Amino acid sequence: MDHDAVDICQQFLDVLKVERRLSPNTLKAYTRDLTQLAAYCDEQNLSTWAGLNSHHVRRFIAQRHRHGLGSRSLQRELSASRSFFDYLIKIKHIPNNPAAGIRAPKAAKPLPHVLDVDQVNALLNVEPVDSLEVRDVAMWELLYSSGLRVSELANVNLMDADLSGKMIHIVSGKGNKSRLLPIGGKAIEAIRAWLLARAKNIKTDEMALFTGKTGKRLTVRSIQSRLERWRKKQGLQGRLYPHMLRHSFASHMLESSQDLRAVQELLGHSNISTTQVYTHLDFQHLASVYDQAHPRAKQKKKS
Repeated sequence: MDHDAVDICQQFLDVLKVERRLSPNTLKAYTRDLTQLAAYCDEQNLSTWAGLNSHHVRRFIAQRHRHGLGSRSLQRELSASRSFFDYLIKIKHIPNNPAAGIRAPKAAKPLPHVLDVDQVNALLNVEPVDSLEVRDVAMWELLYSSGLRVSELANVNLMDADLSGKMIHIVSGKGNKSRLLPIGGKAIEAIRAWLLARAKNIKTDEMALFTGKTGKRLTVRSIQSRLERWRKKQGLQGRLYPHMLRHSFASHMLESSQDLRAVQELLGHSNISTTQVYTHLDFQHLASVYDQAHPRAKQKKKS
């Protein structure tokens, strides 16, 4: 690019530093991103910023994507370019923003981490040693039995659980949506054991189903901390967090029933596309079984 184009770019970086007072690391990122854009312009024999149009920007992003740049990095580069072009419009160097309306390729959604059935059994088939562990087992059983979010678990009140009817009422789930969910036999058994321990040890008017030593409702953070403590005590490897039990519930239900709509209702998803992520998990499992079992699934090793 010509000398004037380089000077204008430096003026923009000076504005970011002096007027907007951006951090050194952010300035480095802007400098790096705009240097890449300038290098692309040189490849295209563009000597001025005014010669750059939306087609150039699209091809630039496509080229960066082909070179292995991830979605987040591409979004950052586009953001830097838009900010720079807005500055060029402000100083009347260009009439419009050639990066406006251009989006980076979407990143593939990471698949949720799940436990297999054996791992769930290893987590839950443990004899509690005190009343707090009785409570903890009841919480883990309910999370896995009914696919609750950890915030929903923390908000459950005594009156919400109908153990004789084998159901639990989630009064205000995500988006303030309520739903009625079944409770499995193991979870009912664990909750009843906790209710006995709760009545003996906690004298309080607190309406929460799950309470701490002081008789107050457990927080989400407390539940997360107790599950991590439980994982370490059982000697389980890897990360473990409450939402993993919800993911495991969904994956195991879908694998057994193949009923996507039912799993959507149980999870309280407003959009079925959110639930469909578990079909990918199910396919991964089937593909693994296929690779191990089918006589012609594996390629012969070349000698």
